[in-house]
Amino acid sequence: QVQLVESGGGLVQAGGSLRLSCAASGRTFSTYAMDWFRQAPGKERVFVAAISWSGDSTYYADSVKGRFTISRDNAKNTVYLQMDSLKAEDTAVYYCAAKASTDSYYYQYEPDYWGQGTQVTVSS
Repeated sequence: QVQLVESGGGLVQAGGSLRLSCAASGRTFSTYAMDWFRQAPGKERVFVAAISWSGDSTYYADSVKGRFTISRDNAKNTVYLQMDSLKAEDTAVYYCAAKASTDSYYYQYEPDYWGQGTQVTVSS
């Protein structure tokens, strides 16, 4: 069982930056690949970014590539999402997710665990 708690959301102007954090419980965090998803009002939840268990591989949705950076610190059981050059269309609830995967296809698998989400609002 893995519990995930997101933080760092808030209100920011377009062009600004935010860094989201996701703290995970459990001693096996380093064996989980991690994802960020987001859900805008009235829309389905969509994939944003993924990082492998070791942190040496990342994968991004086209809509955020070049603006967002996913990273992790296994010593702190934490994954991050650095969001730069934010746009109004990035407004959403952002969810952290974990999946038990240590192979190279980690970004294709459905998550096993989800956090409760953190709101990000970008004003234009």
